[in-house]
Amino acid sequence: MKAVQIVKPGQLKVIDTELPKLSGPNEVLIQMTAAGICGSDMGIYHGTNAAATYPRIIGHEMVGRVVETGPQVSSLKVDDRVIINQVTSCGHCYPCRMGRGNVCDHLAVRGVHIDGGYREYMAVPETDCYVLPDTISDEDAVMIEPTTIGIQACTRAELNKDDMLLIYGSGALGSSILKTARLICGHIIVADIQEDKLEEARRNGAAYTINTREEDLVAKVKEFTMEHGATVSIDAVCNKDSLSQLLQATGNAGRVITMGFSTSPTEVNQFVITSRELDVRGSRLQNKMFGKAIELIRDGKLDITGSVSHTFPLTKAQEAFDFVDSHDPSIRKVVLTFDF
Repeated sequence: MKAVQIVKPGQLKVIDTELPKLSGPNEVLIQMTAAGICGSDMGIYHGTNAAATYPRIIGHEMVGRVVETGPQVSSLKVDDRVIINQVTSCGHCYPCRMGRGNVCDHLAVRGVHIDGGYREYMAVPETDCYVLPDTISDEDAVMIEPTTIGIQACTRAELNKDDMLLIYGSGALGSSILKTARLICGHIIVADIQEDKLEEARRNGAAYTINTREEDLVAKVKEFTMEHGATVSIDAVCNKDSLSQLLQATGNAGRVITMGFSTSPTEVNQFVITSRELDVRGSRLQNKMFGKAIELIRDGKLDITGSVSHTFPLTKAQEAFDFVDSHDPSIRKVVLTFDF
């Protein structure tokens, strides 16, 4: 079967590898149908993802169809369309015992630490698969995984209806957070440097927007929050300066959520945290949020259609990655398909 492997940073290959076999009675064999290209996939390709190991078959936004089931599989049947959980955890360490397997001491993420979904077939436990609603296409279903990341961030923030939320960044990550956050609170500020993204954010529920290329982030946040500052700030920019900016933009007793994997040094002023008694919390991956995301989609509360702008067959992965690197303004979500 065909697979896409990052041999080392900057080197992508379409390889031939063996078809996987079921190794346990509760496993299912999935024929892949769609897999998204995420910013973290690009980071692995460019060597900027500190968590990745090489060589690696990447891809963690994974949609497919069940083609074989183990003898003890009870929740799935052949031809079920599913999305696959990217997180694998041990179930025994301290984080797992605390119900936080997404930061397991022995965490292995498909497509990062172990091989992922850029291959024609995968064998996985049935418990890692979630059946898709019939109303959503395979390509659009790729967006469920980013949606779970947004749900996780809002959960870590303990976001509630009275919060004044600042989302810094309106790319794919920020947009996913916004779609979840607007179901919880109405006072949402989105900041970005691109006016078209801010316009989209307004259409998607942002009450206020800030163009940080032209406007002062902290001053505008104060203006939009009756001089208090945001009660919750979520970093969807994730560069070396974004945390310090959000600490300044967040008011007393607020929560600041970090999501980036940058290893560049960040200068943080302790006074701004201590004097305002801010909570600074990381949000990584997602913690059993696929069921919640699918429920919101099925109930019509969340619409993830229309986000996929381009598709490429798996065998043209290099062309797809080069296109993403071009930063063409038409790019929203790029998806690899398996109909080659």
